[in-house]
Amino acid sequence: MQHVRMVVWRAVYLGSGWCLVALTVCALGLLAGRWTGWWPSPYPEAVDLAGVPILLTYAVWMQQRVDRDKWNAARGDSPHRETSLEELDGLGHEEFEFAVRDLLRRDGLAAERVGGANDDVCDVRAVDLDRRIWAVQCKHRRDGTRGDAVDVRVVRELKGAAGEVHKATYAVIVTNGKFTSKAVPQARMLGVHLVGRNLLAQWASGRPLWELLEHVPPPLRHSADRRRVAT
Repeated sequence: MQHVRMVVWRAVYLGSGWCLVALTVCALGLLAGRWTGWWPSPYPEAVDLAGVPILLTYAVWMQQRVDRDKWNAARGDSPHRETSLEELDGLGHEEFEFAVRDLLRRDGLAAERVGGANDDVCDVRAVDLDRRIWAVQCKHRRDGTRGDAVDVRVVRELKGAAGEVHKATYAVIVTNGKFTSKAVPQARMLGVHLVGRNLLAQWASGRPLWELLEHVPPPLRHSADRRRVAT
């Protein structure tokens, strides 16, 4: 159900932009005909009342796109917070959970560490700008890939808790080690995303998490939009 709502939301969000463009084109044509007289309108007052707000809405939408481009350019020029695998290997399990939380925050998500004795199989819970919920289970291995592999039991436990308890859109297991041969196909079948050592290295080096996971589109809302609302 959560996935269906997400798909509907993305369709509405993307479709609204194209609808606004189409309405703007129609409004320009009607207003041009209204003001020049080459296309007489049977309801000139209605054209004025509807056309001007549509143009103003389009102007705000275009300004939003400009703000996003500026934000992306500024972020591209600024240094990203990077973490090496060696640093992650040297952490304790609790410190590793905080490091994963910080990586999610770097990607623009509101993330909190909830790990502990009663964490319901979720060490870090995050919400992105589209209000998609991420339930993340962290498995630190001090010996990296030489440590114990994360097995299929962890995958099944997170799958059950992510949907029933945390109402999560995405369930993710992050480890600086590796997964067993049975855990990988089981996770794919259950829709649980696995971030092993190689993906973790790419994520820690600066790439946002959704670029590394299959079938996870980036948030439609943007940090630049949130900043404008806040100011």
